[in-house]
Amino acid sequence: MTPIAVIITIVAYFAVLFTVSYIAGRKADNEGFFVGNRKSPWYVVAFAMIGSSISGVTFVSVPGMVAQSSFGYLQFVMGFVAGQMVIAFVLVPLFYRMKLVSIYEYLNNRFGIASYQTGAWFFFVSKMLGAAVRLFVVCVALQLLVFEPLRVPFVFNAILTVALVWLYTFRGGVKSLIWTDSLKTFCLVVSVVLSIYYIGSSLGGNLLDEIFGSHMSRIFFFDDPNGKQYFFKQFFAGAFMMIATTGLDQDMMQRNLSCKSFRESQKNMMTSVACQLVINLLFLMLGVLLYLYAAKMNITATGDELFPAIATGGHLPLMVGILFIVGLISSAYAAAGSALTALTTSFTVDILGTKGKTEAQTVKIRKRVHVGMAVVMAITIYVFNILNSTSVIDAVYRLASYTYGPILGLFAFGIFMKAPVRDRYIPLAAIAAPLLCLLLDLNSEAWFGGYKFSYELLILNALFTFIGLCLLIKPGEKASVASHEID
Repeated sequence: MTPIAVIITIVAYFAVLFTVSYIAGRKADNEGFFVGNRKSPWYVVAFAMIGSSISGVTFVSVPGMVAQSSFGYLQFVMGFVAGQMVIAFVLVPLFYRMKLVSIYEYLNNRFGIASYQTGAWFFFVSKMLGAAVRLFVVCVALQLLVFEPLRVPFVFNAILTVALVWLYTFRGGVKSLIWTDSLKTFCLVVSVVLSIYYIGSSLGGNLLDEIFGSHMSRIFFFDDPNGKQYFFKQFFAGAFMMIATTGLDQDMMQRNLSCKSFRESQKNMMTSVACQLVINLLFLMLGVLLYLYAAKMNITATGDELFPAIATGGHLPLMVGILFIVGLISSAYAAAGSALTALTTSFTVDILGTKGKTEAQTVKIRKRVHVGMAVVMAITIYVFNILNSTSVIDAVYRLASYTYGPILGLFAFGIFMKAPVRDRYIPLAAIAAPLLCLLLDLNSEAWFGGYKFSYELLILNALFTFIGLCLLIKPGEKASVASHEID
């Protein structure tokens, strides 16, 4: 594809996106920005959640990983279903009963201000880094396809990319995102399905036989407990990853808390996770076809470079390239837009605080924070480029294992333990846990007979945080609030 063709595709997509965003968010107040006025239809939220959970990294990396890990990633995604059940039937009723705007307000009610700030800051760091990594992948693709041929520097690419995200989220927040994410989900699903069709047609033969007859279609790995692909490591890591990165993530829970009731939110969550399982399977099927096509056409690209090289390299009809661009930007901007909104909400409500402020004062603060978050995100993307850090989905989840672990440990202790703790020391426990995990990760093969940690680091991280909180229990006192009860 030529740079002009890519630009026309992006402009056409954003013209539709901005129209939907304007219509949905033109009358949004603070409650509409933060929680969508709690009036979002559950089936719309469920459909929108598919797009928000699948980023540009997923779009590029999942098809590219099948040569190395086959369909093993599906074991991890299967764990999502179990994790989503915990969120839907344990966390969602609790958060609705407490009428939370930010889910980290729970930590303030349960422990105190130090743990509240700890949860908010860990979310801020993890979400900012994760969102920047995801957008960085898109910026790299756009740099190669558009900006480099036009001799435009990467810094302009990063600024423009983040500016577009800011523009369509600044007015309506969650109220807009529910509908723009629905549009992006539709584009994402259509792009991957039609890409499978076009690439499969170019190979000839029976499509399913080509995919599932390949050695790359192996799903389950039970043979090596020390390996990263081992089923139980992947499944349980997927379950806890879902709990941490969705149930304890302000970004994802803002949508779920925008439903009319917790019952409708539960319907949304179970529907969306089933769809995620199917969509990820489609991405893996596409990956097999891409590698088969690359072998047939003597294309040497692999991994993250495979799908872009085939889709935009002139090997297939122009429609495949258009579908790739639409799918990539729709998945990437869905994740980035929701992250920017959630970061704005959490920083405004949790870190700066809105209690005692008028509606007008809160709007003024929120708009300034929204701009600030966009600036920080652009700077972070630029730093990734300077470091020449090529991100893949594995790196995203390993990063989440370190940053979301303390949040998971805090909520687990708060819900299942009734004892009060010394709140002012909680930040130390939350920082010590990931540092201890890093030490174990770097030395696991030498210390544990060749054992390699995968995403189960998240579970270990949460466990260390939980143990740290146990050491901070105040003897002979009862919890000051009953917000931890889940019945």
